Amino acid sequence: MTGSLFALLGGIGLFLLGMTLLTDGLKSLAGDSLRRALVRFTGKPRAAFTSGVLATALVQSSSATTVTMIGFVSAGLLSFPQALGVILGASLGTTSTGWLVSGLGLKVSIGQYALPVVGIGAFIRLLAPLRWRALGIALAGFGLIFVGIETLQTAMQGASTRFDFNGLPSGVAGMAVGVALGVVMTVVLQSSSAAIAAVLTALHTGSIAFENAALFVIGAHIGTTVTGALAAIGASIPAKRTALALVLFNTASGTIALLLLPVFFRILMWAQQDAGLEPGAMSLAAFHTLFTAVGVAILFPFIPRFARRVERLLPEPEDRLTGNLDNSLHSLPGVALEALRRALRAVAAHQFQLLREGLAPGGAQDVETRRGQTEDALVRAEEFFARIPPVTEDQGISALRVSLLHALDHITRLSPYSSPPEHLRRMVAHPRLAPAVHQSRQMMQRAIDGLQGHLSPGWLLELEEIAGHLATLSSQERPALLRQTATGDWSPSDALDALDVLRWLSKVTNHVWRAAHYLGDPANGQATPKPEAWATQEAE
Repeated sequence: MTGSLFALLGGIGLFLLGMTLLTDGLKSLAGDSLRRALVRFTGKPRAAFTSGVLATALVQSSSATTVTMIGFVSAGLLSFPQALGVILGASLGTTSTGWLVSGLGLKVSIGQYALPVVGIGAFIRLLAPLRWRALGIALAGFGLIFVGIETLQTAMQGASTRFDFNGLPSGVAGMAVGVALGVVMTVVLQSSSAAIAAVLTALHTGSIAFENAALFVIGAHIGTTVTGALAAIGASIPAKRTALALVLFNTASGTIALLLLPVFFRILMWAQQDAGLEPGAMSLAAFHTLFTAVGVAILFPFIPRFARRVERLLPEPEDRLTGNLDNSLHSLPGVALEALRRALRAVAAHQFQLLREGLAPGGAQDVETRRGQTEDALVRAEEFFARIPPVTEDQGISALRVSLLHALDHITRLSPYSSPPEHLRRMVAHPRLAPAVHQSRQMMQRAIDGLQGHLSPGWLLELEEIAGHLATLSSQERPALLRQTATGDWSPSDALDALDVLRWLSKVTNHVWRAAHYLGDPANGQATPKPEAWATQEAE
């Protein structure tokens, strides 16, 4: 008995380890291309659903796909309804594990053939070039999955004579107990795939009847939401919305499976008799796919309405500047950096608006409160930035990291300029300075509109031209103003204040342009070269 129990635990452990290595290896091997592909092919509900199915079938983990979708929504790469389509696809895609186990792992004794695959994968991980090491991890994980399945088979054959898996009460009570056991098994193993693999193995060895195995699968389907719900505690609103949507969908589809259990059994019997479906594990895998597909078919047409209902249940937070910076994103450095970029764009727009109002007659309102909001958001952004792990092998991610550091630096430097000093505020309305002030305010408004996505490509070049013009104006006006003090046209104090205003405008617009430059999209001119004449101002 002890040996069978140990073998059972070991088999589950090997299967879990194999799934983890396979998922991590494939994600690392795909790198940022998987993220780009998911974003590219999730525009419409059908495309989003298909992407979820394929991605989950590839990495063999609905949790990995769901966590990725949470990151995309938090980063603003996808809308919540788009992510819902992917999540529905992930729920259906995760049933592929049952087909893999029943169709290959239980039919053919490939455990001994899988061991060399584990060895080859380990050697690739240790000896191959850096970019191919992830392939070794994935191969080793793939082999361990089948070693674990064979170990589970052996353990189940020994346990079938000692444990009665069919002693469930009859009727509704028995159904509730079976589902509850499936939920508990999934929560303990932290993987619905591992729980379903164990049930499939038990069914294959005759340790459990098909009807009870079906109840366990329904419980595992519902239980997989517990992990997501626990992970969403204390997370961002997008993470909580995604977890809630997954809980509602899996619970609803599991309930449908229970209510229509006799109907599903009749369909399976027909498939066995007329369509060649094999009884046992293959039929159980088909049952899992069937009731999940029915749930998807029922909810899919109502995705927009369902999304709005979830959004009303969990409204957006008041902090819109850095509310999308969810700590769970740190496991996805590329997505985390994109979330930070979008947060910094919001912070920069907030800062630019405060500066623009400060140059208007009467000045900005609630300056200290709004300046405090900006500074708090910058602290939050810096803390989030510091926890994003570096990805040195991806030049695109590294370049984005450097650009965001530049942007953060320029936005931080703008904070002391939030409210012009009194002597400068007195001079901004002077007719001699009015054109420069007007250009500065116009530039800040263009920067705000550009960062919010309201302008066509090329807006960064406009900002560069205005900033360059103000820098030239500042250098040209200095000797002219000094000469006019000698003729009495300007008093020395007014001339010095006017020069301070021009220098103030030049520095502020320089930081505004550069912050927008580093936060802008490449298609909108992010890669514009820096004028050499401005090199010294970068260090100011």
